[in-house]
Amino acid sequence: MADSLTLRFADIETDVLTGIYSEETGKPQPLRITIEAAYKVAEHYDADTPLEASKNYMDLKFACTDALPDGVHFKLIESVADHICKTLFAQDGKVLSVTVHIVKLSIAVGSEQIGITLTRERR
Repeated sequence: MADSLTLRFADIETDVLTGIYSEETGKPQPLRITIEAAYKVAEHYDADTPLEASKNYMDLKFACTDALPDGVHFKLIESVADHICKTLFAQDGKVLSVTVHIVKLSIAVGSEQIGITLTRERR
């Protein structure tokens, strides 16, 4: 079995222009996003290993908040997830794959979690 490294940033809540129904369009929808990104693994990680050997976790948060373009309406949350994947691949050549979980908070009742999971590998 090969070594692997997956960074995870969970439960980021952000508002995104998304949706296909008239009651959704024109206003931001609250989303809960979790990102998992697989990276090339270093031979080992010593106590003084620099950050460049891995990834800054805040880059994952940036990909699903500030990196989403202002004023762009994503009809599908799949499009939001795809944009996040592309952002992470463009940021760092060590990213091997990205998995994005998105839950649409505005349509959930109680503890329901309605959403998608998209996984992309570097091409």
